[in-house]
Amino acid sequence: MLKSAPLSLYVHLPWCVRKCPYCDFNSFAFQGSFPEAQYVEALQRDLRAQAPAFAGRPIQTIFFGGGTPSLFAPASIGRILETAACELSIAPDAEVTLEANPGTIEHGAFCGYRDAGINRVSLGGQTFAPEQLRRLGRIHLADDTRAAARELHEAGISNFNIDLMYGLPDQTIEDAVRDVEEALALGPAHISHYQLTLEPGTVFAASPPPPPRADAVDQLEACAPVLSRGGFARYEISAYALPGARARHNLNYWQFGDYLGVGAGAHGKRSNAHSGTIVRTVRSREPRRYMAECDAPLETMPIDTRDRPFEFMLNAMRLVEGFQQGLFEARTGLEWSSISPLMEELRYEGLAVSEGESWAPSARGLLFLNDLLIRFIPATRDYSQARGGST
Repeated sequence: MLKSAPLSLYVHLPWCVRKCPYCDFNSFAFQGSFPEAQYVEALQRDLRAQAPAFAGRPIQTIFFGGGTPSLFAPASIGRILETAACELSIAPDAEVTLEANPGTIEHGAFCGYRDAGINRVSLGGQTFAPEQLRRLGRIHLADDTRAAARELHEAGISNFNIDLMYGLPDQTIEDAVRDVEEALALGPAHISHYQLTLEPGTVFAASPPPPPRADAVDQLEACAPVLSRGGFARYEISAYALPGARARHNLNYWQFGDYLGVGAGAHGKRSNAHSGTIVRTVRSREPRRYMAECDAPLETMPIDTRDRPFEFMLNAMRLVEGFQQGLFEARTGLEWSSISPLMEELRYEGLAVSEGESWAPSARGLLFLNDLLIRFIPATRDYSQARGGST
């Protein structure tokens, strides 16, 4: 039976100083300026329009993503949070995260973001190697990341993440390890360590950079013990955290929770335990069109019963500790028996492990996650007889 899921709020701020060649996010480079005040007003209208559908459900986490959210002034972030607090129920201990580009942070800005309500920051460092930063199209220098981390500590925001890439052009194992060591020296609570991928529609996809000098798997295996010695435990395929510092917002995604999405191109997910339905929502991608239509009815897309096992596993199988069978049933509205034969197959093949009612990807399953997940695509399986949910 489908049960009510935890709820998060995602706010999309789509502008960047420059579009990175590897980025396939819904972001737009601005020329000279961007309509900050008008966009904030549109977000406020969007929140007011969507809030009634989530009445009585507390927001556990809030995430400002982009684009480059740190281009927006602390006062603008504060106005958005004030509207959210007026229109929605915000949990007293809500995690409130701001993505920040080290190259856009002015001195003292983190104190302003803290006062506005931000209690967690995600820094897009990516690498500390100057030539790699240039190749990646980043507008910041390694010293900007170091300065941003120092100012975060000074502002009392010790719960911050640093994004790091491996598998970079011409990168060696030693280069990848050095990036991790430099990041650890800055005292973050969380590190996102992910491989550079060439996404369709990006500059890198059309004109690929040189490959790394060492296999990406070898780089990952060399970096893992360095992170472990620093006190960081891997809890998701690309996420490492100190005790108590796991990203609660991302965990809600990975555990197939619900989220309200506002902003240009923002997606949402809403479960209705009474009707047994799950729908996805989306706003217009282009900022000008979004601002004109921000309080119009949402575009909704029901998640068919046949698609729910894949959608759940696409998220939950990223987690090192996996999930409980009861969570699958509560979040999809389907009985465990609808997928238990496939899960047994995956265990037999060494892609999944289980203990009691707990299931997780094996070490091999994490390395070949796409091969594992493709088995849940409806075209390869028949879930039409699954009970307990409706569309």
